[in-house]
Amino acid sequence: MKLIVGLGNPGKEYEGTRHNVGFRILDALADNPFKHEAKFKAEVSEWRLGSEKVLLAKPTTFMNLSGDAVQALKSFYKLENQDILVIQDEMDHPTGIFAFSINAGPAGHKGIDSIQERLGTKEFARLRIGIGRPSVGTKEDFVLTRFSKEEEANISSREADLAQAIKDWIKKGLTKTMNVWNGV
Repeated sequence: MKLIVGLGNPGKEYEGTRHNVGFRILDALADNPFKHEAKFKAEVSEWRLGSEKVLLAKPTTFMNLSGDAVQALKSFYKLENQDILVIQDEMDHPTGIFAFSINAGPAGHKGIDSIQERLGTKEFARLRIGIGRPSVGTKEDFVLTRFSKEEEANISSREADLAQAIKDWIKKGLTKTMNVWNGV
């Protein structure tokens, strides 16, 4: 079993924001509707890729407490760190560019900081999706803005690649997937 956690904030007011790109990718992958699971502090959907069962989870804790949901799911399903992929927004990549990583610090991302704190490790895979960087204003305000039309087109054009990269992570593991997709 694999666990894929998309990071974002719950609620209509956050839909479509840069910070919610993790939720967006999970919504595109899901075959079944997400159901609120209070014990996991997340909305969860089951997905299958061949014989592999994959849980898709969107924490309902707000970004800064995402680790609560990840820890609850990991403990309940007795998952190993190598079975977890976290999809996050990344200001260090241009909009739509993505890369996998592992063993990296949070770089100011409060959701990743929460997950690393709750799991007690950096040893889980991350899929970092570029959202651009603000030219004015604060980072905190920027991540809660929506994409421009051009940026939206950029993200939309990468959704098929993102889906394939995630499938490759499930089937081939992190190292092979990084070798194919990082830098593309």
